[in-house]
Amino acid sequence: MMRSFYPVVQVANPADVAQAFVDHFGFEETFTADWYVSLRNGGHELAVLDATHETIPEGFRAECRGVLLNVEVDDATAHYARLRDSGLPIRLALRDEPFGQRHFIVEVPGGILVDVIEEIPPTAEFAAAFA
Repeated sequence: MMRSFYPVVQVANPADVAQAFVDHFGFEETFTADWYVSLRNGGHELAVLDATHETIPEGFRAECRGVLLNVEVDDATAHYARLRDSGLPIRLALRDEPFGQRHFIVEVPGGILVDVIEEIPPTAEFAAAFA
């Protein structure tokens, strides 16, 4: 039986990436080494790992690219203002999507994208697709 499931992102600067999630998304460090940081926010976990660490198999020691982490919130508009004012680069401005999201995307250190999402009612076209 599975006890846990969480992403581990490979980066050049684990401490900087972890600090961004502590500062901007309310995570707390639960384990810290110079090559690995484990984070938790309630029941949610994330870890960051030095992309060159020996525990990564040969041929896979590279920084993550194309990683998009979703964070669901109650009020995307408020988070947009807060994160914009914090200086994090906004890569997609706040907008409403017909598939039922108000969201925006910021970039944290390591080139990792974070999609901050508030669920909103979808249009009729997409409503039927939800279980």
